[in-house]
Amino acid sequence: MKKLCKDFLKCGTIGWCMEILVTSFDAFRKREPTLTGHTSVFMFPIYGAACLLRPLCILMSGFHWIVRGATYMTCIFSMEYISGRYLQKKGKCPWRYDRAGWNIGKVIRLDYAPAWFGLGLLFEKVVMSGRRKR
Repeated sequence: MKKLCKDFLKCGTIGWCMEILVTSFDAFRKREPTLTGHTSVFMFPIYGAACLLRPLCILMSGFHWIVRGATYMTCIFSMEYISGRYLQKKGKCPWRYDRAGWNIGKVIRLDYAPAWFGLGLLFEKVVMSGRRKR
């Protein structure tokens, strides 16, 4: 349980930092001089939930990294969709993808697939750290 809590905090922090960096880069692209990045308090538990990937990571440890990355990407898309729809119903969803061409339900963007693929593999490293090899 202690490992799960630590992994939750690590994944939440990594997700938050990544989101702030990405939104800062978006500000740079728009030539906003402050380069302000942003996130939402709701995003921490969403990113932190990646700690729940650990059993899947163990199960898939012998698979090629492309298969693992694609599986984690699918899990991240699923979590993003479920949490996004829930937050939409509450009127609190911090993201809207209705202007993006490749959106599903205005809460996921298929063009983010490479980012979620890579982030899934990063989360794998986080949740598998400290695991003894057999």
